[in-house]
Amino acid sequence: MVPAPEECVGVRVCIIYDCLFPHTVGGAERWYRNVAERLAAAGHEVTYLTRRQWPRGADPGVPGVRVVAVAPGWGLYTRDGRRRIMPPLAFGIGVLRHLLRHGHRYDVVHTASFPYFSVLAAALARALHRYELVVDWHEVWSRSYWREYLGPLGPVGAWVQRRCARVRQQAFCFSRLHAERLRSEGLRGEPTVLRGEYAGSATPRAPEPAEPYLLFAGRYIPEKQVPLLVQAYAQAVQRAPELRLELLGDGPKRPQVEQLVRRLGLEDKVAIRGFVPPEEVERRIARALCLVLPSRREGYGMVVVEAAARGVPSIVVAGPDNAAVELIEGGENGYVCPEPNAAALAAAILKIRDAGADLRARTARWYQRNREELSLERSLATLLAFYGRDVARPPHNPPSATQKRLAQTSDR
Repeated sequence: MVPAPEECVGVRVCIIYDCLFPHTVGGAERWYRNVAERLAAAGHEVTYLTRRQWPRGADPGVPGVRVVAVAPGWGLYTRDGRRRIMPPLAFGIGVLRHLLRHGHRYDVVHTASFPYFSVLAAALARALHRYELVVDWHEVWSRSYWREYLGPLGPVGAWVQRRCARVRQQAFCFSRLHAERLRSEGLRGEPTVLRGEYAGSATPRAPEPAEPYLLFAGRYIPEKQVPLLVQAYAQAVQRAPELRLELLGDGPKRPQVEQLVRRLGLEDKVAIRGFVPPEEVERRIARALCLVLPSRREGYGMVVVEAAARGVPSIVVAGPDNAAVELIEGGENGYVCPEPNAAALAAAILKIRDAGADLRARTARWYQRNREELSLERSLATLLAFYGRDVARPPHNPPSATQKRLAQTSDR
């Protein structure tokens, strides 16, 4: 039995991620925001290292958490939706400078694997301090994906990922897919798989009656395949003319999506709403016929769990890099589309439409069976069981003269 958060008293945790919710929106952002807030509320001392994403002098808005900007808030993405190189480098340098100076203050440094330079920085600074290193691996990219993503620099990215995997760490993954890939990268020890990221109510809700619209919520980047969803909808609506499509979110592929909607003559059927408040996202999910997540690459698929918690089934697309398929039990809480093409996705949409209220009821039951494992509290308890086991040690030794000199190279 794992301890509740309040049973592991007085842990000093440094969380590292270059984005902070809601200044940046995404699944990992919400995970680290929720972890930080829950730890702080349970009485732990929490510092969050990130980039500056708010005006100077403003409160970044995380109750009980000390938020430290160690790098500028430069834009993360190129026009085609891929990560830039310089912001992760600057962030890694900022993390290194902070930990060289302040690493002795922490029992645990808990970082995302991506962008990888923060892992290397935390491992390097650990040579001067005695903190434990925890690394969350939401994704482990394949060699072929690295080549696709970075072109000629793909092997460099793959090498950096492998170096990070071989750092001494406690590794946590959020899917069996990426746990297995991490083992193959040469991880020392065994990764722990956490299935729980959902911070909403664990109490199952009766599904609301479905309205005849399909919902997508996410960033418009190539991996999310939003144009594929529009094409599939154009086919499905020929057989089910009552259906509408709502697209929440934004990103570099939005102009392409808008152009495709116009070209297919679907302006009166497709609503492109952009980013909306979280409360509105929840309302739109609850009333949707189904959630459609056509991504070919997902590290987890939080929105699938959010939909299931409201009795709303989901459609995901099978693919070698898509861990969201692990959240779907075919016919119980949705369907896995077997092929990444418009015809197969349209068929899956019609299958859910024909299943009607029975599938919503099965989805609600699926969530009830799995709600404990899918909860953020379950994952927090697992994290804190590790914290309590591995940071129970004598007080930190004061830094040596050499450590003090090295620390003085940092201005944070």
